[in-house]
Amino acid sequence: MFNDPSLVVAMGAPRESGGSVWLQFVPFAMILAIFYFVILLPMKRKQKKVQDFQGALKVNDRVVTTSGLYGIITKLNDERSVQVQIAEKVRVDIARAAIGGYQGQEPVVKDSGQN
Repeated sequence: MFNDPSLVVAMGAPRESGGSVWLQFVPFAMILAIFYFVILLPMKRKQKKVQDFQGALKVNDRVVTTSGLYGIITKLNDERSVQVQIAEKVRVDIARAAIGGYQGQEPVVKDSGQN
């Protein structure tokens, strides 16, 4: 009946837990710390940078939207939208969140479709 050695090992006596309960939480805490410093902290910094950029927009800034439209800000409507001139006598109201950066510079807001 006990010819299989793996069965004998599996039926062995349970080991004593020699470690503290707190030591079992150390790996979990380390994973949380790594997650925070690798993922959450850079995301917060990026979000702060984008908010600062969008809050500092002013009239006559040459901008690019996240959809690729180039234009000049002609009016700051409120805290959520701006008016952009995209061609001669063509002005559109767009959300501040849709402004990706200044013309000729690295975009501040990355399009969600890019990786």
